[in-house]
Amino acid sequence: MKSILPTDVRICPFEIEHYDAAVVLWERSKQIGLSSADGKEAIKVFLLRNRGLSKVAISNTGIVGAVLCGHSGRRGYLYHLCVEEGLRLRGVGRELGNACLDGLKNEGIQKCHVFIFNDNEGGMGFWARVSWRKRDDIAVFSGDIGTNPAGS
Repeated sequence: MKSILPTDVRICPFEIEHYDAAVVLWERSKQIGLSSADGKEAIKVFLLRNRGLSKVAISNTGIVGAVLCGHSGRRGYLYHLCVEEGLRLRGVGRELGNACLDGLKNEGIQKCHVFIFNDNEGGMGFWARVSWRKRDDIAVFSGDIGTNPAGS
């Protein structure tokens, strides 16, 4: 498929050197939820474990999009897909997502999930436009390992 990116934007692997700029982007978005699991050292480990799968969109002005991508060996997962507000609806998010999915496919992964806050209408609209379907048959539960052991 032909790229529809603005001419000054390129998609590159997310390297730890991109972390600070990505966090600034994510923090500006009210729809990205950051936690202690998103600290620099944790992201460094994630990037090493999932080498080359996470992506950034870079323009002449710097990082304008970012997404974390990884897999369990069975399913792929996308986290924190975010594009600078002024570049939304111009193909940057689609290209970031497609680059991640290509990487997952090369790893033998056939299905991918993305986590979105229920009140993130823009995110829900984006994923619907790119033909992903919202699942109503499952729910996500989260717990902090070490502070909330299973069965206690």
